[in-house]
Amino acid sequence: MVVPLGVVVAVGCSCIHRNPGICLSRSEATVGRAGAHGRRGRRTRPPQAKGKTRGRLPSSSLSERPEDDDRRRNSMSSSSSSSPSLQILTREPNGFSLSTGPPFADGHPSVKLQGSPCSSSSFSPDGSLLLAVTDSNAAVRLYDTSTFAETLSFQIAGVAAAVISPRSTYLQTFRKPSPGSQQEKNVVLWNTATSTRAYELFQKNISKTTWPSIRFSDDESVACRMATNEIQFFDAKDFSKGILYRLRIPGLVAMELPKSPASHVAAFVPESKGIPASVQIFSCEKNLQSQAVARRSFFRCSSVQMLWNRGSTGLLVVAQSDVDKSNQSYYGETKLNYLTTDGSHEGHVPLRKEGPVHDVQWSPLGTEFAVVYGFMPAKVTLFDKKCNPIFELGIGPYNTLRWNPRGKLLCVAGFGNLPGDMAFWDCSEKILLGTTKSECSVTCEWSPDGRYLMTATTSPRLQIDNGIKFFYHDGSLYYKKMYDKLYQAEWKPEALDKFGDVEELTKAVKESLKIDSSNKGSKPLRPAQPSQPSVKASNPPQKAAAYRPPHAKSAAAVQAQVHSYNTEFSHKNLFGETGASEETSKNALRNKKKREKQREKKAAEAASSINGS
Repeated sequence: MVVPLGVVVAVGCSCIHRNPGICLSRSEATVGRAGAHGRRGRRTRPPQAKGKTRGRLPSSSLSERPEDDDRRRNSMSSSSSSSPSLQILTREPNGFSLSTGPPFADGHPSVKLQGSPCSSSSFSPDGSLLLAVTDSNAAVRLYDTSTFAETLSFQIAGVAAAVISPRSTYLQTFRKPSPGSQQEKNVVLWNTATSTRAYELFQKNISKTTWPSIRFSDDESVACRMATNEIQFFDAKDFSKGILYRLRIPGLVAMELPKSPASHVAAFVPESKGIPASVQIFSCEKNLQSQAVARRSFFRCSSVQMLWNRGSTGLLVVAQSDVDKSNQSYYGETKLNYLTTDGSHEGHVPLRKEGPVHDVQWSPLGTEFAVVYGFMPAKVTLFDKKCNPIFELGIGPYNTLRWNPRGKLLCVAGFGNLPGDMAFWDCSEKILLGTTKSECSVTCEWSPDGRYLMTATTSPRLQIDNGIKFFYHDGSLYYKKMYDKLYQAEWKPEALDKFGDVEELTKAVKESLKIDSSNKGSKPLRPAQPSQPSVKASNPPQKAAAYRPPHAKSAAAVQAQVHSYNTEFSHKNLFGETGASEETSKNALRNKKKREKQREKKAAEAASSINGS
């Protein structure tokens, strides 16, 4: 299973994580559907019977028939009997917990490991170890996730960050250096088998681009570190050899090593003294590093986000500019670029709507990627690895994309300042499986088996309505739990080959949906095309537009653009619903009649003045 290297950072407080989340303890719990082992939980009333209640979920677009539950439950129980059980790491002020994941045998998760209060916690990428960093005694503890026993403990004063290597061979820790000390080795690479120091170095501070200091590939065959104007390569099996060779890149500020295979490395050099910024791809082999295999330059680029595909053949680059010269966005301007290691493609990804790139994610298969982009309502498009658009998922209030581990299902969601709409797509069949809503969510991740999606509302992003929700892969709610204050929630990583395929579940969903030509939202949306306005013969000819002062022209242009969006996508949106109505409102009709009467009155006055003269 390809799992990104987990990052845990705790600088002064417990809120700086890549995956903030929550813990399981004093709470309210609601089971929305039956579990996978035949025991049916308490079913919540339908939304129309409950009315508007704070924190309640809207109903899914799927039916609530009992036979749908039975079909899903039977398919899940038959396919998951030989699969390992899912586990969830949660953390709150009184400590962290490791609990069983869905499906729940008795309708609720059971706690397997309860820990003391800690500032950060995370799994190793292979899921074999659990890491917890405590502030009280400056301890870094490692737990075995199979036996739930503590295996190692390190006392490190002032520890601020810790991370485990992909195969749990090494533990990397960072502690704040003493003021004025340049010789202190504050970054230590520990061997988890022998509890000894494998390597030490000095680093003044850490950030998203500089931590972890030493990067590993998924198989730990390649280990490298970004230093000043160079990338240093090590022997991942024997760090006592020191630095084996260096790749010189003047002005280097960020690098990205692919997970599997680690055949190339990408480097970013920002703009300096009139020289444009650039992203370059180099080979990881010493004899092939004389020149870059691919290069892309950017003007007005302050930072980039680099995303490798599975197979390390393609690199997506989101170039971010702090200033938008068109003055359409306060947050600057973003452009999506694509580079390949064989040099077959190097340029922009053809996006069909103006606006920022909200999110872009490679499919776990590495053969396609999805992008949500454009001013709201944002547009979602699926591209192949040659940057050709292959499927349009429509538009909606979305800014988040999440592929399930098998690359078959895609969740398109809108979190943050958006209302929390979620749409679940079967990208292989290009079918909308279902829609739902998860308000105020901060994070969302698929389970390792690709059957459930977990959303979490966490602190400090939100101080109220903290909780977790589990959804089936069709958007229907399975389980919901609320908490007083939650910090973190994440799945325990598992190898993908341990689980069965999700095809049985998708077949059950399709049967319950009874997909046919008349089923709303089940047909894939066609790529958006410029709509041709239809002119009805019964409509009267339009009169000349009224005069608009210069200061009101920009507002009129914005209104015209919004109207063009509604007209262009009126056939369907991402939920499969019809677009905005073109009928004129009552107020608009009233104002129109007033304007016509005023024009008639002025015309009559002008005619009478002419006759009088």
